[in-house]
This record gives sequence, structure tokens and C-alpha cells, in this order.
Amino acid sequence: MLGAVMLDIAGTTLDDTDKQILMRPEVGGVILFSRNYESPEQISALCADIHALREPPLLIAVDQEGGIVQRFRHGFTELPTMESLGDLYDDDKEVALKLTEQVGWLMAAELRAVGVDFSFAPVLDLHLGLSTVIDSRAFHAKPTIVARLAQALIRGMNAAGMNAVGKHFPGHGSVVADSHHQLPVDERDWVDINHADLRPFRILIEAGIPALMPAHILFPKVDSKVVGFSKHWLQTVLRGQLGFQGAIFSDDLSMAGAASAGTIEQRTQAALEAGCDMLLVCNDRAAALKVLNHLIGYENPAAQARFLRLHGTTPDKQVESLAGLSADLRRSDIRASLANLTTDTVLNLKDDMMS
Repeated sequence: MLGAVMLDIAGTTLDDTDKQILMRPEVGGVILFSRNYESPEQISALCADIHALREPPLLIAVDQEGGIVQRFRHGFTELPTMESLGDLYDDDKEVALKLTEQVGWLMAAELRAVGVDFSFAPVLDLHLGLSTVIDSRAFHAKPTIVARLAQALIRGMNAAGMNAVGKHFPGHGSVVADSHHQLPVDERDWVDINHADLRPFRILIEAGIPALMPAHILFPKVDSKVVGFSKHWLQTVLRGQLGFQGAIFSDDLSMAGAASAGTIEQRTQAALEAGCDMLLVCNDRAAALKVLNHLIGYENPAAQARFLRLHGTTPDKQVESLAGLSADLRRSDIRASLANLTTDTVLNLKDDMMS
């Protein structure tokens, strides 16, 4: 069985301490960051070592959205911002949808070729010009356009053997504060949230998206608890009203936006009781160990089927390896199409955002 915790490792290879921790039954996955990456060959070997530790294999995830949130760069395609695809949609819908599907395939194919199971993508937040942490990571201001482009991206991801994890439910685009550093508070009424921010999530849930991530945001006119710790949001709204049956990943419990739930152990318990299936604990090994110890003996059989859907597959044998992908003409064709959308500016932006 896979455990309920997804954590990180420090380096580009597994040391003995990493192996001992990842063998613990409380662990269900590993999230990779830029510090874990040197080259496609190195990350492929690291993923193989992680997958070889357990049966079923641990899930391996990364934030490879495109734009400023892209952990693997050298040797990987520089992916465009989702905003640029939304801008293209305003000019030419059909071209934008086609290119977005190709971007989804390319992102997923490159990750699957090195053994990564999934990227935490797509972002389903609205691009309203308010949130500095979301900003160009979001497709568009209009919910229906966000949904159309996200569905196109997911079609491409699925074709390359990768499932999607949408974020940040019920929407991070309408708050200014960055939940990595403080707790954002959204003072809007339910009717406004339901009419706008929730629409992309509703459409993607109806289309069968297999996993979502809630935001560390407080909506005081809807519930007194932060979304990721709220039974109302995760059980009544997400599971009940929207009918979502997939996996729920918490956002990083080490973030400042999660602090309102108390100690790391209290955050863990609150997230599980609210309805999260897997908990992210990033960039804090001491906190991760406290969470693992808190969860000794914990099991959630209902989550296992949800987790197993997220293992990557290889529907296209031609791109199941680095060598095969390098020879694939689709990759070079898509890269050529992206040339007009990407800029050198992207590479100069700070790459420190988490999921």
C-alpha cells in the first residue's frame, strides 16, 4: 500500500537516510525540486531508484507547469506560460487549443521518459491580475476559457501516459496574498465564488479529472476553516455537490498559509479529517518525520485506488525512453511552434514556487 505522505529529498541521488525514510509505510510519494535535477540522465536514474524501493512503486511528482514554475530546465523544453496560451486563444481559438494540447503532450512525454509519474498541473485558477503567486501560471480570466484550455492540456498529458492534478481548489486567483508566506483571506460570498472560480473545477470534475489540490485560503463567508482543512469545502462541496471521486492532495503543510491549523501534527490530522488523501510536507525534513510518526498505523483503503490511477503509463513505446523521445519528430515540431511564445525572461525569474 501507498502511505498518505508525499515528501522531498535533499540531493540528486538517494542516500541511506532517504532510503530508510522512503521505505516507511507512511510514505506514498516523492516530490522533486530543482535541487534534485542535474540532467535528464541523472533524473532518470534517480526516479528508477525511487521506484525500485517499493511495490507498488512510490508516486513521483514535480511542478513542471511551464513559465516560472518549471523544475527541470537544462535538457528539457522551455515550456511557455499558461497565460501566453490564453493570450493566443484570444487571437485564434483553434490554434491555441491545438498548441495547448501539444504542450501537454510534450511536458508529459519528457517527464514520463525519465520516470516521473505526474506534474501538479494544470492550474485552474483565474488570471485576474490580483494574485502575484498565480499571475502568468493561469490561463485566462474567463472560467470557460480556463476549462477549455485545461482540457486541451490534459488531453495531451493523457496521450503521453500522464494523469492530471488540478489546482488550487476552489480558486487562488482572487486574492493578493501568497499562501507560501501568509494566509490569504477571500471575503467574497459563496454565490460569487460559485459563479466564477469554481466553474473550471466543476467542468474538469465532470470530465473525470483524477486528482485535485485545495488551496490554503480562508473564505470566511463560506466556512471558518482554511480550504485544505475544511470538511465543508472538501466533503460537502467537492465530494458532495461537485461529485469529485478522485484523489485530494493537500498543498504543502509547511507553508505559512497552513499555520492556522496549529502544529505540523495538528495540520496533518486536520487535513486528513477534512478529506485529504495525501499530504505534502516539503523542504522541512524534521516536520516530515513528525508527520510520519504521527501517522504510524494510519490506513485509508479508499485512497489506494485513487493513488494507483496516478502512476504513469507508457501508451507510446516510441517515447518511453530518453533516446526514443530525442528521435521523435513531434518533439522538435512542437518546440518550433513554441519559439514565438517563449522568451529568455522566463529563465531569469526566481524558481522557488511550490505546489
